Amino acid sequence: MVARYEINSSTLAIVPITKEVSKVIEEDDIITVQKSTTEIIDDSCKFFGSSYLGRHEGTKNIIGVNYKAPIVIEETRDIIFFPTSSPRFNNCYWIALKKILKYKKEAGKTIVIFKNGFELPINISTGSLENQILRSTLLESVLRNRRI
Repeated sequence: MVARYEINSSTLAIVPITKEVSKVIEEDDIITVQKSTTEIIDDSCKFFGSSYLGRHEGTKNIIGVNYKAPIVIEETRDIIFFPTSSPRFNNCYWIALKKILKYKKEAGKTIVIFKNGFELPINISTGSLENQILRSTLLESVLRNRRI
């Protein structure tokens, strides 16, 4: 178990184990971190020069989303994560937008299939997941167009 983790371009998802322990799924590794999912998001935002609250405010100003807002972790590499529920809840997963290949509904859950083939079952409706992907893609698109 590690005490600190910064999201990077190989991070796929951050999954809560308990209120204070998370599992970070990378393309080639799974790491247990002694922090909540939102603490890892905040630490990663700070590592890249902002904070979770600052990035959240940015998302709100850019696309008008306040609830379950996608967060830009690092803009030059388009590292954008979105929550599967309110980050205030202990069951909130964070998913990397760019790493999703597809998803499917199975036995009341949604299975997210990442580009490396890893499958992550999440207790979320496909409609809710699609909405989060749409919001995240909109955020990514607006930011990309501003760089042109």
